[in-house]
Amino acid sequence: MPQHYKLQQQSSQNSASDNGKKRSAGKNMAESDQKNQKRGLWRGGGTGDAGVLRQQHNSQPDQLLHVTKEIANQSNSKIQENLSNMCMEQLQLQMQTILSFNQIPLASASNTNSESHQSYRRGWLEQQGESNDLLQTDQRNSENNHPLSKSARLRQKRRAAQINRYVAIDCEMVGVGHNGQDDMLARVSIVNRQGKVLLDKFVKPWNKVTDYRTSISGIRPEDIQDGDDFHLVQDQVVELLQGKILVGHAIRNDLAVLHIKHPFKNIRDTARYKPLCRLVSNGRTPSLKHLSQVILGMEIQVGEHNSVEDARAAMKIYNRLRTDWERYIQKQ
Repeated sequence: MPQHYKLQQQSSQNSASDNGKKRSAGKNMAESDQKNQKRGLWRGGGTGDAGVLRQQHNSQPDQLLHVTKEIANQSNSKIQENLSNMCMEQLQLQMQTILSFNQIPLASASNTNSESHQSYRRGWLEQQGESNDLLQTDQRNSENNHPLSKSARLRQKRRAAQINRYVAIDCEMVGVGHNGQDDMLARVSIVNRQGKVLLDKFVKPWNKVTDYRTSISGIRPEDIQDGDDFHLVQDQVVELLQGKILVGHAIRNDLAVLHIKHPFKNIRDTARYKPLCRLVSNGRTPSLKHLSQVILGMEIQVGEHNSVEDARAAMKIYNRLRTDWERYIQKQ
């Protein structure tokens, strides 16, 4: 074969080989560019579907923060609503207390004296508070519309009997006879152990009053001119004292003016309880006013006397000393 023919054939083979390599390199470059384009779209965020997906992915934290804020706002609104409801409930309770205070009944039509009326109102409120504490469980059941059990009803009866088993008495008197030296009943008050008024009566005079003793007794002519009949009041007192422990101060004077008697063993006289007399007045008979100051730390009988106030004071003194007092009586 001629030499020039071999050179031409080798040259064509080399050219074909170069063209095949170029086509292969171009295809690989195109594939690489396509892959790089896709990677660029994911990484750079560019445009197209990949960019949209990246934007949605980046927007998720913002949406989560927004939802969290909405939940927090709802929680705050619920808390404010609960606080508002609590404030309204407290306001309603305060209004009920104010209304109940304004609806307290008068002790009697003769309580025109402002000091007597205020004293009665204070005592009424004290009695209400003590009653509520004593019957708290039963009242809770009643408020919930739950019928009381048999044991609860028995407990109520025992408590009521215990409360009314102890009564305190005090009387106010006016003067009759020469210079008003003799005593005549003008008012009698009886309270139970909690200070609740069981009886408070003005008595119509059956003799001529020569000294009303208003500065001490607080009795005025208009208080007793339309009062109750003495014998009617006497019967009511006897009925109330039947089988009761009678508390008072200088009780024998009250019984004398009522013309009645009471078993000595059932009398608790703050003027004759020896340990109390020795403690407060070196064995002498102390006044009820002095006893109230020392034992209770309260002022009574500032100006005119009030039989309801005095009866309550005597009962409070007895309640304070009851345990030692009853133990002292048992030893006698």
